[in-house]
This record gives sequence, C-alpha cells and structure tokens, in this order.
Amino acid sequence: MAATNAGDLDLDQLQIPSGSAQTTIDSANEEDVAGRSLARHDGGCAAWRMLFTAFVFEALLWDSRNTSVIGTTASGISYLAAPIVIPLIKRFSKYRRHMIYIGWPLCLAGLVAGSFAKTLGALIFTQGIMYGFGFTLFYYPILSMVNKYWITRRGMAYGLLCSASGVSGAAMPFGVEWLLHRYGYPTTLRVIAVGLFVLTGPLIPLLRGRLPESEPSTSARTDFAFLKTPLFWIYSISNLLMGMGYFSPSLYLPSYATSNGMTSTNGVVLLATMSISQVVGQLSFGYLSDRNVPINVLITSPTTIACIAVYTSWGLAHTFNVLLVFSLLYGFFGAGYTATWARICTAISSEPTAAFTAFGLLKFGKGVGNILAGPIGGALLTSSDDVGGYGAKRYEGVILFAGSCMFLSGASVGLCYVDISKAGNSLRSFLRPR
Repeated sequence: MAATNAGDLDLDQLQIPSGSAQTTIDSANEEDVAGRSLARHDGGCAAWRMLFTAFVFEALLWDSRNTSVIGTTASGISYLAAPIVIPLIKRFSKYRRHMIYIGWPLCLAGLVAGSFAKTLGALIFTQGIMYGFGFTLFYYPILSMVNKYWITRRGMAYGLLCSASGVSGAAMPFGVEWLLHRYGYPTTLRVIAVGLFVLTGPLIPLLRGRLPESEPSTSARTDFAFLKTPLFWIYSISNLLMGMGYFSPSLYLPSYATSNGMTSTNGVVLLATMSISQVVGQLSFGYLSDRNVPINVLITSPTTIACIAVYTSWGLAHTFNVLLVFSLLYGFFGAGYTATWARICTAISSEPTAAFTAFGLLKFGKGVGNILAGPIGGALLTSSDDVGGYGAKRYEGVILFAGSCMFLSGASVGLCYVDISKAGNSLRSFLRPR
C-alpha cells in the first residue's frame, strides 16, 4: 500500500527538520509573561540546573531493573497513569510543586513501610502501589517543567533523562546486592530510603518552572485532533510492540546466564553492561532526534539491529563473552527508541497543547507492553533444558517473541512508507526473463 493510500499520510511528516517542528512546541511561552523576562530556554544556568535535578531524581528513584511483580506494579502505575495525570498538570500547573511535595515523601514512605512488611500483599501495597503513585505524582510535574526549559533541544534533554536509569542501573545493583547479603532486606530498604532522602531532598527547592507559577503556561485545553491521524496510530502500534519485547532481556538475561553455567554475579554484570550501553544509546538517539534525521530512520534502524541482536547474540549465546556483546548491542539500540519520543510527539502534532499529551499516550502504550511482557514471557518458558540448544531450549520462545516484537515495531513504521505498487513493478521487472 502506498503512503498516499494510508490515510493520505505524507512521508515529509516524518522528515521534518527538528528546528522547524520543535520550535512550535510551547511557542506561546517564548514571550514575556506580564512584562517579566523569562529564563533562557535550551541553555543557560536555569535550564541546565533543571535538567540536572530531573536527571538525579530519575536516576535514583526510577529503578527500571526492578522486574518482580512489585516493580511491575510500581512502573505499571507510572506508565498507565500518564494520560490521566498529564492533563491535570496542564489544567492545574500552579500546583505542580504541591504534587512534588506529596509524591516524593510518598515514595520514601513506601520504602520504609515495605521494610516492615511480612506478606507479599503488604510488599505490593507499599513498594508497588504507594511507591508507584508517589513516583507518578512527582515525576510528571518535573517533566512538564523540563519541557518549558528545553524546546528545540528537547530530544537531547529527553535522551539525557532516559539515560539516568541506565547510570543508576550500572552501579546500584552491586551496592544493593552487597547490602542485601550483609544486612538483609528490611535494613537495605531503610538504608535506601535514607540515602534517597539525603541525596534528593536538598534538590527539591531547585525544581521551579520557567514560567511564574501563578500564570497559566498555555491554554488548559488540549487539541486532540492528532488522535484522528494515521500517523499517531502507526507510532502507537510501533511503541506498543516495542514495549512488549523490550523488557524481556532484563527480565530473563540473568537466569539465562545461570542456565548456561555462569554465576549470579555474571548476570549482574550483564545487566550493568546493558545499562552503561543504554546511557550511550539514549544520549546518541536523543541528540540525533534534534537533527535533520528522518524519524522513520531513527525508529527502524535501532529496532532492526536490536532484533538481529536478540535472534543471534542472545539466542545462540552459550558463553559470557557473547552475552556481553549482546548486552552492549541491545543496550545501545534497544533503549534508543524511547529517546526519540520527543521527536515523535512533534511529528504527530505541531500543536503546543498536544505534544505533552501525546507523550503521555506513548507512556501508556509502553506501560501496557511492560505489563504484558511478564505473563507472556512466563507462558513461553518451557520446562526442558538443553544448554547446547537455541536459547538453551527453555528460553527459545521468549527470545523469538522479543525479537519478533522488535522487528514488527520497526516494520509497522517502515512498511507504511513503502510504495507497494512500485516495489511490485520493480520485482516483476527483475524477475522478467531477459
């Protein structure tokens, strides 16, 4: 099907120079408010201070490597609540700091309360529900503040924020594992809570918006016209498929390593390596998304390479060195997708009120994928073990599923811009006898 047949979708929409597209975002905010000059955007002390503070909060309070049912509950709440919380933030923007002052201590309280929990249900409530709601309440107000400071370089800013969990994921697992072995679970949670209080508490006063809190930043109304465009649904399907496959390696790589005779420490090293590579990948793709690189290229290239890495360097791996190569490749390319969200939002709609809402819907889609990944992966695991077989036999289904999700995520975008009739004519011409 030609691009023009897919809802009259124009390829140029995916190749907008980032400057012309992203400068439309929050353009109303570039004027002085009531005659008062605003802090510089896309640079300057205030913008970098805000981004650094948001980075620290993201790195320390968002544990993307917590893959138990408790962690899935917390992250699932954060993802799925985005389409609800973001419109509220836009409507009541002057209460953003109030939300931060409620959400931040709720996270810490969830950790402390979890240290006294005696049952799985209590742990899910404290570390899953309490922590998840707390994180949601303070994270999205912070992100909305970042949006006001970073406009034409928002891809870089989002890439940096996305990489924060990679920075913490490279170091924190070793410290947490040492604390668990030395002091046990309850004490470890209390130490983490105290550490978060000491490291993030002094930074809260730095979380200030670029616009005066008493002034509405933009109209509270959101233009939802982008929901009617094929482009939004193409990206949403791609994003959902990516979310369904993306989490499988971090879920199963440590146990896959032990199934092949490696130690639990090797599994931690593999995840830490993936986190380090994730930092580089998300910074790189965030930077590229601000440049004049077609967004369809930024989506299809990392998903394709991540798919190949899953099928080969994970599925065929039986040694630590090969799995290390997989961690490097997958961390760089697999994680790079999320860093393109800022550019995706401007491709979906150039309306200032729509970009942040579109971001929330992308978050929701990834959250659905995150929640589905666990049950689907568990159902695909088999009881049989064959160390010399593909995926050690037990993980074969998981690997094939993850790789297929990566492939379909990129293909759902790429195939929409292939002129099938031209491709068919070219193929027939090639096959025609000379």
